[in-house]
Amino acid sequence: MLKDRYSYVAVFSYDEDGICIEFPDLPGCCPCADTGNTDMALKNAKEAMGLHIWGMEQDNEAPPSPTPITAISLEPNQVPVLIEVFMPPIRERINSRFVKKTLSLPAWLASKADEDGVNCSKLFQNALMEYLHVKQTN
Repeated sequence: MLKDRYSYVAVFSYDEDGICIEFPDLPGCCPCADTGNTDMALKNAKEAMGLHIWGMEQDNEAPPSPTPITAISLEPNQVPVLIEVFMPPIRERINSRFVKKTLSLPAWLASKADEDGVNCSKLFQNALMEYLHVKQTN
């Protein structure tokens, strides 16, 4: 069962060349930000964590249990930050994004559609939804 909220500790490493972010519980989730831009680091950490968890969900992988903040070892230039994401809007944004599909039409038909100002993408969407018996979700 999918959860709506996840919280994990991110370790912000403040270095001369930027802020490196690591999630000890989410290997491979390693966003970053410019030096001195903690607000951007927080935003990037939240976005990366949400996308990482979404990817795990798509692969039917259960996100791990979070490590307690007191169990994380830190270097002098590191700060632990609790990052929380609310997944429903992330899932919705990803699932409702547009993807490009190439399709072929006879030249005469494409020309006629252009002459009449037909929005072929919208027409194709409507026809495909009708064909599949689905309704638009947004």
